[in-house]
Amino acid sequence: MNKEALRKYRPYPKIDLPDRRWPDRVIDRAPAWCSVDLRDGNQALIQPMNLEEKLAMFQLLIDVGFKEIEIGFPSASKVEFDFSRLLIERDLIPDGVVIQALTQSREHLIKKTFASFVGAKEAVVHLYNSTSTLQRQVVFKKGRREIVELAVQGAKLIAREAAETDTAIRYEYSPESFTGTELDFAVEICDAVMEVWQPTPEQPVIINLPATVEMATPNIYADQIEWFIRHMKNRDCALISLHAHNDRGTAVAATELALMAGADRVEGTLFGNGERTGNVDILTLALNMFSQGIDPGLDFSDINRVIKVYENCTRMHVHPRHPYAGELVYTAFSGSHQDAINKGMNFIEEQKSELWAVPYLPIDPRDVGRTYESIIRINSQSGKGGAAYVMDREFGFKLPRAMQPGFGRVIQEETDRAGCELPAEAVLQTFEKEYLLNEGCYRLVSFHVLKRHVDQQEEISTAEVEATLFIDGNEVSVQGSGNGPLDAFCDALKSGTGLDFSLHSYHEHALTRGSSSRAVAYIEIINERGESWWGAGLDTDIIIASIKALLSALNRNCLYYREHHDDK
Repeated sequence: MNKEALRKYRPYPKIDLPDRRWPDRVIDRAPAWCSVDLRDGNQALIQPMNLEEKLAMFQLLIDVGFKEIEIGFPSASKVEFDFSRLLIERDLIPDGVVIQALTQSREHLIKKTFASFVGAKEAVVHLYNSTSTLQRQVVFKKGRREIVELAVQGAKLIAREAAETDTAIRYEYSPESFTGTELDFAVEICDAVMEVWQPTPEQPVIINLPATVEMATPNIYADQIEWFIRHMKNRDCALISLHAHNDRGTAVAATELALMAGADRVEGTLFGNGERTGNVDILTLALNMFSQGIDPGLDFSDINRVIKVYENCTRMHVHPRHPYAGELVYTAFSGSHQDAINKGMNFIEEQKSELWAVPYLPIDPRDVGRTYESIIRINSQSGKGGAAYVMDREFGFKLPRAMQPGFGRVIQEETDRAGCELPAEAVLQTFEKEYLLNEGCYRLVSFHVLKRHVDQQEEISTAEVEATLFIDGNEVSVQGSGNGPLDAFCDALKSGTGLDFSLHSYHEHALTRGSSSRAVAYIEIINERGESWWGAGLDTDIIIASIKALLSALNRNCLYYREHHDDK
């Protein structure tokens, strides 16, 4: 950065609040939520929503659970006015939902706002005017008294119109650019507006304190809110509302701290859509609360639908790393992360725990309508845990832990060759090619158990087997005996072909259920060099599956040495 440019900027002054109380408080309940997607979010779009898109967004907000929705600026444009009329005339506003509209402190705009509400059961008229030092000096060239008079005049006009309508009108006032306004003046002008509207604890006014431009760290906003609440008159007659923008990228944190400072209500948008860097993201705020065991009062259990409607209506896109909603936020590519997630998921299942505690996943993806399909995805950064997780969760193969590093290396080689992410199906295909379809040196033609004997007194059994194999294209018949069919087959191979190996590990499990269920076997052999090789076999007969697994291990060993040691 140009150091000379630093001279243009000054740090935001701290708030004189030595006994601030908000740092010791916690958020233990959800605020009242008000969506401003159809006003603040809409006016920030390159192509504002048409009536059809506005209706789709309005219905989404209803379905999510919003009880207060700022539907637009009906005095500013025909589309906004027509949308208000459409909602009312078609009776599209459910009981318990209150629409809200913004207006400046000008008589003809206020009158048009009320005209847009004719026939509504209840509505919020949201009055605002700019109060910041900068706006007063540069834009309006007015002093404090003139700015207060403007707000008071607007409040009187609204009260007069409210007295003449059948709609139950609630009042809201915003000192726009609150964060750039002297705190004593913000209190003065809000007290003056409340004096006109005469709210009561039963019918409180909404005092909305917007960070129209985010100008300082989140703790400063919290200090401002606490200072304001302490110094205002008739606190019990007001709902303190927050409306944070995201210029510094900390709107969520600022809002959370301001709720700790005593605010009651939050205005914001889905995914933080809004002017410049956007408004506070209500979805993130709500799911932050959800992750702490607090009911947010909003339903994001079908987050994919929320994303779809939002993107269709706004023509904006949800970033793949967007908190809770992004395509990749429940996805791990890193091998160590994948291993930790895999172990965490298995631990919860084993313990049958009701508490969610999985490394790297703050919430269960199923709670927002996501599946486990995308939690672990495979690329060149992935490790053994990731490949094993995909094989288990997607296809039911529970690879033994000792087998996982070798399969992880196989997958990493494949991702290096592909140069891109491997989808789950490709992971399975690689496993099948490497372990299940690998018949390079040894291929089973037939296998028979000739005799089995069980000695119940000695608790031992014996078996005699014969098998026919193709070994390097030549048909070979072998016979052997052992303490079971697999041990007998090992004896047959060693005596009939001269192979030198030992059986080291054996695992099996059912892959599917029912009369036609298949079983999978995993076998580790140790070759004459003392090296470990794993194989896998799949069959409806567990004995045949184990025979296939043994041959798989032998084939992998054979092919490796033929490829790397032709002289052997």
